Amino acid sequence: MKTVHYLNASENIKWELRFGLEDRQAPNSPQELLNSEFQKIAATVPGNVEIDLENAGLIADPKIGNNVYKLRPFELYQWWYRCRFTQPQIPAGHQVKLCFDGIDCVADIWLNNENIGRVENMFVEHHFDVTYSLKTENELYICIHSAVLEGRKYEREFFGARSDALGGESVNIRKAAHSYGWDILPRLVSAGIWKDVKLEIIPPTHFKAVYWATNSVNVENKTASIYVDWELATERLNIDDLVLNVKLQRGKQIAFEQNYNIYSTVFRTRLNDLQDIDLWWPRGYGEPALYDAILRIIDSDKKIIAEDKQKIGIRTVELIRTDAVSREQPGEFVFKINHEKIFVKGTNWVALDALHSRDEEHIKPSVDMLVDLNCNMVRMWGGNVYEHDEFYDLCDTNGIMVWHDFMFGCTQYPQDEGFLKKVEEEAAKAIARIRHHPSLVLWAGNNENDISSEWNEDQPFIDPNDEPISRQLLPSMTRRLDPKTPYLPSSPYISSKAFQLAGKVDQSYAPEQHLWGPRGYYKAPFYTENVAKFVSEIGYHGCPNRESLEKMFDKDFVYPWKNDTNFAWNDQWQTKACRSHPHATETIQRNNLMLNQVKCVFSEIPVDLDRFILASQIIQAEAKKFFIEFWRMNKFDRNGILWWNLRDGWPVISDAVVDYYYSKKLAYTYIKRVQTDVCVMIGDAKENGHPIVIVNDTRNPVEGDFSIRDADNDAILLNNSFKVNKNGKTVAEFLPKINTTKLWLIEWKVGGNNYRNHYFVFEPRVELDVYLKWLSQLKQE
Repeated sequence: MKTVHYLNASENIKWELRFGLEDRQAPNSPQELLNSEFQKIAATVPGNVEIDLENAGLIADPKIGNNVYKLRPFELYQWWYRCRFTQPQIPAGHQVKLCFDGIDCVADIWLNNENIGRVENMFVEHHFDVTYSLKTENELYICIHSAVLEGRKYEREFFGARSDALGGESVNIRKAAHSYGWDILPRLVSAGIWKDVKLEIIPPTHFKAVYWATNSVNVENKTASIYVDWELATERLNIDDLVLNVKLQRGKQIAFEQNYNIYSTVFRTRLNDLQDIDLWWPRGYGEPALYDAILRIIDSDKKIIAEDKQKIGIRTVELIRTDAVSREQPGEFVFKINHEKIFVKGTNWVALDALHSRDEEHIKPSVDMLVDLNCNMVRMWGGNVYEHDEFYDLCDTNGIMVWHDFMFGCTQYPQDEGFLKKVEEEAAKAIARIRHHPSLVLWAGNNENDISSEWNEDQPFIDPNDEPISRQLLPSMTRRLDPKTPYLPSSPYISSKAFQLAGKVDQSYAPEQHLWGPRGYYKAPFYTENVAKFVSEIGYHGCPNRESLEKMFDKDFVYPWKNDTNFAWNDQWQTKACRSHPHATETIQRNNLMLNQVKCVFSEIPVDLDRFILASQIIQAEAKKFFIEFWRMNKFDRNGILWWNLRDGWPVISDAVVDYYYSKKLAYTYIKRVQTDVCVMIGDAKENGHPIVIVNDTRNPVEGDFSIRDADNDAILLNNSFKVNKNGKTVAEFLPKINTTKLWLIEWKVGGNNYRNHYFVFEPRVELDVYLKWLSQLKQE
């Protein structure tokens, strides 16, 4: 079997980092490096150069205040990693590959003074055959070039670039788009070996590729038909004496096992009419059952000479969608798992850390929060990276569906042959690594590339359906490598029909939309009269807690305003907005979103910081609660909501409900209460009053009891029982409309479990103190 020897930093393997300006005098080889004046420090692998610089005392903590700006000179540096290692024992006939799971980003690699290759993509792994290059003692150098300088080598094609400074210089470089500056993360054009480095020792007979897929399921009969495509690499000329053993097992229960004679190295093996099968379901709809799927090649001596083990889930997935929606023709956008419509409630997964070598430490605590919030879907945002394997494993285990963007965002990318070749290689590696996960339910071509020309006044009439990456290359790659997973060209996707209806790029006719808009009053018609069937981005700002503000700012800048009367933000608050450069203007008004949102509900914008934090978090919490409830109360006229976002990847001021330091805002508690499988909600008043809507996102009918009380005097307004059909909803009763500001407390009981929610009865604007008198009750778990 394949064995792995890690070359990460350890007691046995020491890494060093040398660096200097990448000018004409910069070294071009290890020999030139040793004769250069480049500075040398200890390095950590996996790691980022900024972490090593901080550990060496050469830079201040970039997370604090304006320190991130001090990293800008390093964007023009060249970085040389070096280590020495001893050759491991290599059995005869085995191949050895030097594997980099992630290098950020453009790098040349030397092994024993031989240049063995160049890499140009942060997102995917890179393998080099070093079978005949290894010695007893080995020396490895990796020279990472300035991504900014590499980007300058290309001539920018003008076909609808972003109008701000965030996108243009990055598009030719396959590096996380947020690195160049975004509205949720700072500009931090890092470098580093951000994932594992290892030697893989590969036997002469091994599996090159294995793809498990579900062909059909019968939920009632618990039967399924699946298949596995496999390809074998071998040095054997005659393979007729080999046997393939296929085994499917859950715990100690064997669902299938059979031997097959091998007469080809490429084959599809069908497992038809599997009996008593436990299917994989999203959270709430059933158990996310997983099977051990094992392939073994056995020779004539009954010896296992090759093996592939995967965790798979047996399930079908469909995305039912129309190309356009309107009030006259509502259209559709809904996911089906195992033929069951799924109401989606979840969030967007943005960068876990601006320095991606730290991502892995954040995966489990972040997924734990998804579980705690009862999210059944998470969207892997296209400005991010393809995540570590652990993320997908945890989503499989916890029944969290993954909507996966390819890593493109918010601009138009090059369309030349060289760039398309890079994308093809990237997609092939990403799809092959991730496709076996049952949590994966959608590949999307990009984030907001279709609508990016809408932001340029002179470009909205360019039809995005002529774009070759999302319309030709990526659908071809998914069809070839993962045909069982649906593909969406863009998010939002402006189809030819939607483009024709609007006469330009405009998401108004798209069935799936990103609802940002004016960011004013959260019950405005922009939200309540929208015709989208599915919203995959919708957010609302909320100020972090004071303890986090005191960590992210220098002491004299914690208080936000230079002037209380006009709320002019101090310099460091502007940086945390996120301003990508001291002269940048893209996010200059971003903190004002909090002021506008507070002003839309309350009669004051507090100048006292602690009081302002409360006001801001209350409005964020009520807004996100309202968005989720509005979509759920309209199930299945509306089919899902992915709010923005769970956690910050840097200390910033944002829409996240958990900040970088894992300090939860009030919205976290409110969202948790309204994402329960069975939820009792109160809607805004209609002709008959306030509807009491009960939603059941399970495949079983439910019944229970609920009560509604006045928070001021504990008077019972309503006390009743309810029944809701499986995967359904009901309007239980109506409460009469009132003309005073009130808080109604909702409690219900299902299956012996107690739940809570509330409804804020008000007309803008109200006194903040009126709400604050209820806050202690609302914070209680």
